[in-house]
Amino acid sequence: MRPTPTNLSPTTTTRLPVLVLLATLCVVAGCSTTPGPEADPSSTTVATTSGHLHGSATDTGRTFLGVPYAEPPTGEHRWSLPRAVAAPDADVDATRAGSPCPQSLPVPGDHPEPSEDCLTLNVTTPHQTDSDMHLPVMVWWHGGGYTSGAGSSYDAQRLADRGNVIVVTVNYRLGIFGYLGMPGMTGGGDFGLADQIESLRWVQSNASAFGGDPDDVTVFGESAGAMSACAALTSPTTEGLFDKAVMASGNCMLRWPDGGLYPGVPAHTPYTSRTDNQSTSVAAARRLGCVGDDAVACLRRLPVSRLLRENDEFSDNLTFGTDLLPDDPAEVIRRGDQHRIPVITGGNHDEQRSFVGGLLTAQPDAVTPATYPALIRTAFGQRAPEVLSRYPLSRFPSAPIAWSTVTTDAVWSCPTLEGARLMSVRAPTHVYEFADETAPNVNQITTIPQGAAHATDTPYYFDLGGMNLLTEPHQRQIADQMIDYWTSFAHTGTPTITGGPGVTAADADTSRVLQFGTATTRDVDYAADHQCDFWI
Repeated sequence: MRPTPTNLSPTTTTRLPVLVLLATLCVVAGCSTTPGPEADPSSTTVATTSGHLHGSATDTGRTFLGVPYAEPPTGEHRWSLPRAVAAPDADVDATRAGSPCPQSLPVPGDHPEPSEDCLTLNVTTPHQTDSDMHLPVMVWWHGGGYTSGAGSSYDAQRLADRGNVIVVTVNYRLGIFGYLGMPGMTGGGDFGLADQIESLRWVQSNASAFGGDPDDVTVFGESAGAMSACAALTSPTTEGLFDKAVMASGNCMLRWPDGGLYPGVPAHTPYTSRTDNQSTSVAAARRLGCVGDDAVACLRRLPVSRLLRENDEFSDNLTFGTDLLPDDPAEVIRRGDQHRIPVITGGNHDEQRSFVGGLLTAQPDAVTPATYPALIRTAFGQRAPEVLSRYPLSRFPSAPIAWSTVTTDAVWSCPTLEGARLMSVRAPTHVYEFADETAPNVNQITTIPQGAAHATDTPYYFDLGGMNLLTEPHQRQIADQMIDYWTSFAHTGTPTITGGPGVTAADADTSRVLQFGTATTRDVDYAADHQCDFWI
C-alpha cells in the first residue's frame, strides 16, 4: 500500500499517479507454444489459435484489434491465472478494440466500456506482400502505474511500417484485479504479470500467421510496462519466450525515497514482497467487508464498481516471493542471474516533472523555497546537507524545478544507469536518453515547464489515440531516429540510427549515453549531467 500525499483532497491524492500516466493516453499455466498455421501476410483474415481473425487493411499495413489471448477472468476465475484461448474455429471480428481492463478513471479514445473480459491484444503489421517474410515481433506492455491504461490506445502503424516489424500491444489486468494477493491465493500479487507472460505464449503460437518470427520477439514497455519487462527478464517462467527487451522510463533498479514520489508516500521500489502484498490485500478486503475464510469468495461476489474503490492501493504491487518472481528483480539483476538477452534501457531527461507538475496542480504550495530543504531532509536524511550543496536553489529557476531535478537524478536517471552497468556484464546492453524539451505536453502540465518529462517520449513512436501529436519537423526527425534505434535492435540485437551517430554498448563503467535531444542526437556524459557518481 502506498499512503497518499498529505493535505490534498482524497479524490486527487489517491489518483495523482494515475492521472499523470493516464494523461499520456489523452489521448502460468500450461498452454501450447506450438507455432500456429502459416498464412498469407497480405490477407485481412488470419487463422490463429483464437480463431479466424477478420481485421482491417490500409495502404500502410494491417491491424487486428481486440484479439482474445486468454479466457475471460470472470466469476470463479476472477484472481485466477490466465487460461489460454483455444478456439481455432471461431470467427472473430478484429476491426475494433476490445474492452480496457477495469480501472478507476475513464480510458480516453474510442473504446468499449471497461470490462473484466479484457484479456485481448492488437496486432499491427507493415505493408507487405511476401508470404515468406519472418519479421521481428515487438510486444508492447503499456504504462499507467499498474492501475490504468490499455494497449489499444497506442496506434503502432507508424512504428510497424517504418521499422518493418510486427507490433503487438497488450491489455493486462490492473490494480486490484491484477495485483491482489490474499493468503493462499495461487498466483496472488502477479496476475497482471501472468497475463503479460500469457500474451508472449500467444505470440509464440501465432506470430507466423501474421508474417512474424516467433523466434525473434522483443518485449518493450514504458513506465510500469518497462518495470514489468524487467521483471519478466528475471522470471524463470519466461525462458525462451522473448529474445530482447527494451525498457523505457523504468527498470528493476528504480527506488523512491521518503516523499520522493509525493509528500507522505514512503520509500519504495517498483516491486513488493509477498508478505507486504498480502498485508495490503487483507487490509483492502477488510475495508470492502470481506474477512476470514470466506474473504476471497466474498471478494469474487462484489461488483467491479465496489472493488475499484481500492484499486489505487495496488500501484507498485508487482510481487516477488512467488512462482513467477521467486526473488526481488533488483537482486536478480545485481547477481547477474537474469536471462542472457540483449537489452536497451533508458529514460527521459526530466522524468519527475510529470509528477511534480501534477502535485502542484493539486497543492500549489507543496514545493517552494521554504519547503525545499524539508523535502530534501525527509527524502535523504543524513545525506541532505550534501544534496542541498549539490542542488542549491540558486542553480535553478524555481524550487519545483530544483526538486524535480533532484528526484529525477536520484530516482530515475542514475538507477537506470546502474541497471545498465549491471546488465551489461551479462549481455549486450545499450542506454539512451530522450531529451526533447519541446515534446508534446501529453501530461497536460501547466504549473512548471514540462521539458522531457515522464511519458513525453511515447508520441515519438506511437500515435496516441490514433493521432500523430508531432507537429514540428525536428520532432518528426527525432521520432524517425528513435524508431530506427528500437527496430534495428529488434532486427539485429544492435541498435543503429539511419544518418545518425554511432551507437556504443554499455559496460560496467559506462558514463556516456546516446541522447535524443531537441537540436541533435549525440553522445553525452549522462553520469556527469545527473551526478550519478553521487547517487550510485
